[in-house]
Amino acid sequence: MKPDILSRKDIKFIITKFYNLLLADHKMIPFFEDIVAQNQLEEHLDIISDFWNDILFDTNTYSNNVMKKHVDKNVFVAFKKEHFAIWMSYFFETIDANFDGENANNMKNRARSIATVMELKLDLYK
Repeated sequence: MKPDILSRKDIKFIITKFYNLLLADHKMIPFFEDIVAQNQLEEHLDIISDFWNDILFDTNTYSNNVMKKHVDKNVFVAFKKEHFAIWMSYFFETIDANFDGENANNMKNRARSIATVMELKLDLYK
């Protein structure tokens, strides 16, 4: 039986494994090339881990605007619905391979909701 997500350490594990998949995907790497080129991947993973820690465990460590970050990135690398489908697939795959339980399900449900809102804000439902 797989454990549930119980800590920020578990979240960081998920985010790291998840980004390994994203960075190996030729359709997804363009969104992260600048982060990798500027040697900021580890910092980025920590920021994303803080974001999810706040969501799952009601902490208050993430201070950025996640929507604005994606809207700004969209100017340079256009998001398409397929990118969100790939993102969701890798995210769910990573969680399901390693965790099971209420927090794991909550993380997937929140990811689905966030992706839908982003797709709407980026006007991808045409």
